[in-house]
Amino acid sequence: MTKILVVEDNPMNMELVVDLLESYGYDSTKAENGEVALEMVKEKAFDLVLLDMQLPKMDGTDVLRIIKDDQQTKDIPVIALTAHSMRGDEEKFLNAGCAGYMSKPIDIHKFKEIIDGYLKQ
Repeated sequence: MTKILVVEDNPMNMELVVDLLESYGYDSTKAENGEVALEMVKEKAFDLVLLDMQLPKMDGTDVLRIIKDDQQTKDIPVIALTAHSMRGDEEKFLNAGCAGYMSKPIDIHKFKEIIDGYLKQ
């Protein structure tokens, strides 16, 4: 079963993303901040990480850098899942090492197609 880590500090956004993923048959794991996410990627093999870029304590770009700098986790595709939708944000996150970018609010009608596309890369 495909394992996806969802890193999101907003409970409503977390619930929506996890509910969608589970309805598609994915095994999702929740992390409410970057520190928890980094612990989880060390403990469990994930096929994909959906990473909110605005997190408390440690922001998403720091979490991304640590994941990509670690030999054990560097190959996990990370998708920026963020309310940042200003010009240049997508390019900034892709240049930082994200495999992709999804802006919030999530388009629930395209979400599965987008997730499946990143899992096939």
